[in-house]
Amino acid sequence: MSTIEHVVLFKVKDDTDQGKVNMMLNNLNGLVSLEPVVHLTAGPVLRTKSPISSFTHMLHSRYKSKEELNAYAVHPDHQRVVKENVVPICDDIMAVDWVADNDPTPLSPPPGSAIKVTFLKLKENVPNEVQGEILGEIKGIKEGISGVQQITCGENFSARAKGFSLASVAVFAGVEEMEAAVGKEEYANLQKQNVKDNLDGVIVDCSVLVTTSLVFILLHWVARLSYSIWLKPECRKGGY
Repeated sequence: MSTIEHVVLFKVKDDTDQGKVNMMLNNLNGLVSLEPVVHLTAGPVLRTKSPISSFTHMLHSRYKSKEELNAYAVHPDHQRVVKENVVPICDDIMAVDWVADNDPTPLSPPPGSAIKVTFLKLKENVPNEVQGEILGEIKGIKEGISGVQQITCGENFSARAKGFSLASVAVFAGVEEMEAAVGKEEYANLQKQNVKDNLDGVIVDCSVLVTTSLVFILLHWVARLSYSIWLKPECRKGGY
């Protein structure tokens, strides 16, 4: 199995009513109940270590194939949430997709996990072997930092990535573990000369997984059950 990582960054407009932001996040998180989705969570960006990034919220999801990611993208429920809850309140949206270099376990990180994404924009005409070296540096991060429970990386294939071509996602047990990693081997790896010399930009955004897929699946089925009960003739006679 090849896991597909899908990350979307959102920049919510200034002075947007918090209720609308909450509705966007609630409806995005509700998409976890869609059949193609293996894992999905959306929440605020806790911090950005990049002067070129002003994104405020992030969605991270996983799929078993590119075909299932495409099925999610065109699903009517997904299209509705984007049209009604995302586009009206966002100034900017960026999406990055890649085939994970490994199949992380578990595919759905536990509640409370901290998720950090790193996107790299390479200079033009960087040789394939150099790209491979840079990916190798990213893969080596897990070995040198305690608290990293999962890490995947790969080459972006999304047309909405704004020129960023390499990406990684790291999952930590929690915020404290993620914070402890700052300034250690991970950033040392990204500062190595062969990496720096070939980069045009870096985005590092951190978010917290505050929801669990199971909760939204249960809510989804409760809603469907309630609807089915309402449709029964005896319920209609009672005026409910």
